[in-house]
Amino acid sequence: MLNKKLLPVAIATALTAGFTAAPAQAEVEVSGNIALTSDYRFRGISQSDEDIAVQGGFDVGFESGFYIGTWGSSVDFDDDGSLGSLELDYYAGWAGNIGDTDFGIDVAYFYYDYPGDDGDSEGDYQEFYIGTSWKDLSLGLTYSDDYYAGTDEFWYIAGDYSFGLMDSLTVDLHVGYNMLEENGGFLSSDEDVYFDYSVGVTYSWSGVDFSLAWVGTDLDEDDVFGTDWADDTAVFTIAKSL
Repeated sequence: MLNKKLLPVAIATALTAGFTAAPAQAEVEVSGNIALTSDYRFRGISQSDEDIAVQGGFDVGFESGFYIGTWGSSVDFDDDGSLGSLELDYYAGWAGNIGDTDFGIDVAYFYYDYPGDDGDSEGDYQEFYIGTSWKDLSLGLTYSDDYYAGTDEFWYIAGDYSFGLMDSLTVDLHVGYNMLEENGGFLSSDEDVYFDYSVGVTYSWSGVDFSLAWVGTDLDEDDVFGTDWADDTAVFTIAKSL
């Protein structure tokens, strides 16, 4: 499940800056990222059994605003590894500003792959995303026609706001509303909606980002198979763009 620490709007905005690949050719930018995090949280729920995860990916952006990319992370959903130990995400989309304004729009497609997943219901699924942004504020709507492990329809509404306290320090705020198919099977209870949220700070030094976030949901242990995967927790991440 793609870690939205790199929001589609933010990815595309960075990519459209571009560099000239060759004379008389369209501007293209290739960028990468690697990270080590104390707990891979996606929409508030741990994907790494509350343990360390290694992550990384790369993106290709074009002057026209189109972009493609892939991103991966180690995951841990069970003791025997039958649900896979790796997540690979593939995405493509378009992003750009509306005229000469500070308003932006982003439309994207995501595919989430879990190689080695031998469970009764494969985890692989797809999502469609549309988002808008204004300066440091972004709002997004995500839809899946058949969510993780065949748990039917899913909708996600999220808002993010970042602002700088100083040149190298930013504050990141996030809230998301998850709407699951009733009795679809994603959660272990009959709960079909939940909130996730995070408050974090990021300090950049010598090209490396050090992030500390407080991440949580309004779910109980009964909703997540008797685990602490949805409890509030502090997450520390070291990341570098390549």
